[in-house]
Amino acid sequence: MMLRNIISFVLATVILTSCGILGGSDDVSSSTGWNYNDPEMGGFEVQDAYEQITGPGLVFIEGGTFTMGSTQEDVMYDWNNPPRRVTVTSFYMDETAISNVDYREYINWLQNVHVSNPDVHRRALPDTTVWRSPLGYNEPYVETYFRHPAYNDYPVVGVSWTQANDYCLWRTDRVNEMLLIEKGILEWDPEQRDEENFSTEAYLAGLYEGRVRENLPDLSPDSETRRVRFEDGILLPKYRLPTEAEWEYAAYGLIGTTYEERVYGRRIYPWDGHHTRNDSRRDLGKMRANFVRGKGDYMGVAGSIDDYEITAPVKSYWPNDFGLYNMAGNVNEWVQDVYRPQTYADFDEFRPFRGNVFEKLDLDEDGNPRRDELGRLVYVEIDEEDAHGNLNYSRSDYRDYRDGDQQSSLYFDSETDPGDDRMYSQSEDNFASLINNEARVYKGGSWRDRAYWLSPGSRRFLNQEQSKDDLGFRCAMNRVGGPTLE
Repeated sequence: MMLRNIISFVLATVILTSCGILGGSDDVSSSTGWNYNDPEMGGFEVQDAYEQITGPGLVFIEGGTFTMGSTQEDVMYDWNNPPRRVTVTSFYMDETAISNVDYREYINWLQNVHVSNPDVHRRALPDTTVWRSPLGYNEPYVETYFRHPAYNDYPVVGVSWTQANDYCLWRTDRVNEMLLIEKGILEWDPEQRDEENFSTEAYLAGLYEGRVRENLPDLSPDSETRRVRFEDGILLPKYRLPTEAEWEYAAYGLIGTTYEERVYGRRIYPWDGHHTRNDSRRDLGKMRANFVRGKGDYMGVAGSIDDYEITAPVKSYWPNDFGLYNMAGNVNEWVQDVYRPQTYADFDEFRPFRGNVFEKLDLDEDGNPRRDELGRLVYVEIDEEDAHGNLNYSRSDYRDYRDGDQQSSLYFDSETDPGDDRMYSQSEDNFASLINNEARVYKGGSWRDRAYWLSPGSRRFLNQEQSKDDLGFRCAMNRVGGPTLE
């Protein structure tokens, strides 16, 4: 009798679970028992089995722990990057640096859309005069490098850190706009003009209508259709510049030197060994990267050239173990971080980054988000006044990258000690440092550099508004969900 009761209880439990009453189904809330995606129970929508698609141009980088920092003697005596153990989570990175044709597509779009304000596209133009040299005949590159089709697949240079970030935002919007078009939600809209253009954030905030082909079914009792929400998982995260830790991790490609969580060798370069020539039988002796071989030697000897006189096409040489091209040589690349010589002494071991600026949306009188001339949402820094004079106060400022300025101090009193709120005083009578919040890190080495700078552990900095003829960039994207591909 007891056995029969036990069997009956088990069968009943199986039946109830299969029906979702005990929360065994993905379509039923385990906390309330209400059905998901059910119009009769409120219409709360839950997307199951989401897997992030790989955005155009990106390569998946599986995260992990690695030793960040210098792998060779500090011949510059900067002492700004000693080794330390950190963890980088999985993310996506461009297979190559952004090319001239990629950037010209961006300029063309700005010209076609922002017709009332031509300064928008003018501000985005790369500075081609970076090629000029007082004692070198580089004028042909000023005229041809960016626009001539012969250089379509060469990395764009002359782009500042600020311009690179703007490109990342534009690319985010174009990719997400295409996803909505492919889903049949929006139609092509060639008549977008000025601020009335597709912006991912503006669309999600309900500030962009566009040409709607078909909205999604709305399971709530209030309406029949609705716009796409962030929770639907259709739109991708933002394209952005990689952090310094991400860039360095991706450059080393350590998946080629690991076995069951054991790293059996630190790399100096994005390849094994300490040589800059290929040691494979097929390509023996060929240069692995585009850099200065020695004094006055930028391309080798006529008749046996395996190098380029300036930059090389973005898919030149051999990719590293992650499948990324030219993570050493060709052009240096901007990263997101601000430069501090002692970043290694004060850092997070998990996803280290120096450069946070904590912001919130700037709202109008009715509480709606404001848009700028580009059609993007406007943000204001926390601890600064918004458009209406309201102070967005937060105690988080002293956790910001500006640690050390007076406003970041817990003991700072603006009424009794107004002082200078910059990290480093640079007044004419009190010059302390060239390093400030506009100094940004770049890495990788270039066609103008010696082999020393090819190591991913090396780092330099430049003002975020400046540019060079050997400095480009590539984009990255956050990975949402699990650390491995399904």
